[in-house]
Parts: sequence; C-alpha cells; structure tokens
Amino acid sequence: MSTPLDTLAISPAARDALQTWLEHQRALKGAADNTLTAYRGDVTEFLAFMSVHHGGTEGLGALAKITVGDMRSWMARTRSEDVGPRSLARKLSAVKAFYRWLAEREGFEPTAVLSTRSPKFTKKLPRPLAIDAAKELITCVETQSREPWVAARDVAVLTLLWGCGLRISEALGLMGADAPLPDVLRIVGKGGKERVVPVLPAARDAVEAYLRACPHGTEAKGPLFRGVRGGALSAGAIQKVMASARMQLGLPASATPHAMRHSFATHLLDAGGDLRAIQELLGHASLSTTQAYTAVDTLRLMEVYNRAHPRA
Repeated sequence: MSTPLDTLAISPAARDALQTWLEHQRALKGAADNTLTAYRGDVTEFLAFMSVHHGGTEGLGALAKITVGDMRSWMARTRSEDVGPRSLARKLSAVKAFYRWLAEREGFEPTAVLSTRSPKFTKKLPRPLAIDAAKELITCVETQSREPWVAARDVAVLTLLWGCGLRISEALGLMGADAPLPDVLRIVGKGGKERVVPVLPAARDAVEAYLRACPHGTEAKGPLFRGVRGGALSAGAIQKVMASARMQLGLPASATPHAMRHSFATHLLDAGGDLRAIQELLGHASLSTTQAYTAVDTLRLMEVYNRAHPRA
C-alpha cells in the first residue's frame, strides 16, 4: 500500500493560488459546492504529489516547470492507489482547468500538463426504466410503509422525479412555499442554473395527497418533504425505500431514484420530444449530456431488431 502524500508540503503560494481559483470558479462560473469540493481534493492531491516528487515545498515557479515525465509519474502513482480510469480522468480534468488558469495568471506555458492524455474508459449510458416498470415501482413503493402519510410522501417524491425530471436533491429542496405546486416550477439546479419545468397533474395530485396526510404541517420556509420526525427528508430514506421495492419486483440495482429522472428523458424522447427541449427540462449544461439518451434509444432499438431478426 502506498504512503499517503503529505499535503503540508504544498507551498503557501500554491495554496493561495488554488483558493483564488476555486473562488473564481464559484463567482464567475457558478460551480456547485460539490464540484468545488471535488476540485479542491483533486488539485490538492496533485500539488502534494509534485511537492514530494520534487523533494520538498516549492513555490509557483516550480509548478511552471512540470514536465511530461512528472505528469506520467503522478498518473502512475494515482493508478497504483486503485483509482479507476473514470476517476483519474476527472482528476486530470480538474488539474488541467487549474493549470490553464494559473498559466494565464502567471504567464508560463502549461503544455506539459495540458497535453497529457486522459485515460480511456467506457462511458456508462443512463439506465432508464420501461414505463410499466416505473409505474410498478411507484405502486410498490406505496406499500412499503405502515404509515399512510409516509407512503404518500414517497410516492410524491418519485412521481416528481419521473414526471418532472427532477434530481432527487431538487425534489427534496422544494419548500412549503412551493405548495400547492403551480403549473410550472422554477428549479435551481447544478451550478445555480435555473430552469422552468412543467408540473404534470399526476405530480401535483401526488404532492397534494401527501400534504393532506402529513401530520407535521407545512411552513413556507420549511421543507416540503418531511422525515418521520418532522425534519427535512433525506435522500437516503428515498433510496432505501426504492431499493426495497426493486428487490420485490426483481428490478436491477440500476433502478435508483436517479433512474426515474433518466426514465423521464427517455420516455419523452420515445414520444418524439425534441432533444433541445429535453436538455432544457433536465437542466443539462451541454447537449452532449442529453444526447446520451439517443444512444440508449438506439441501443434498445438494436436489441429489438436482433431479437426479431436473429442470425442464422
């Protein structure tokens, strides 16, 4: 097992530069807190490695002299810690973003860092549920709790994920002031990106049924969805009830709350929805992210074709 890197070896100048860059990412690019935390960890590990690799604390001048060999050593060290290709690619992306900014600020050439190739990995496609499976899952979830109001709550959350394409954090972030749900919701998603999402009657009805049954009442500034003790509902509670339901139905482990959001996109696409419109509804910053659903659709069509026309 490798020895943990000494993050104390990072120079004050490098720490200050990293902090300034993170503040820049938050202020000018609207990076989310989770993204900034990941950036901080990835770049800190990189800077610590380079300090130890070169034999001690170094200032910004040394960072400008990093070589292709140094980059190879860092990637080899990272791989030795059982970091997979996808995670290593994410770390390298964070380092490159930091270096691109630092090079422009300090006036040096960052070619050795920016030319480093990202490891290849197979991109995971979304795993949506069939319409019937999504319906069965919601019906099954309704039977998981002995408390009728809890069952109504869980149904309301999953209906919002499937019917409106919300992330679970977005659904659980709704406040009492959002009820009764309007015809459209203004959702603030990743990176502070705001989008308008139509609310289907089924989703509105499910939320109304939950509110009528909920014993904790509704406060404008309080969470819309409550836990058993009255506090804010956690994502873990929804994940747990869905895991139980999928086991009963024999669904794969990919049938998670997030799969309901994937299903929303895929079912819209199946119905002839425009890819750009679906991108807006999902709050994807890049159309390429939404285009993954066309790959899912094509894959499913090929499976149907192969079953209908088996090879001799």
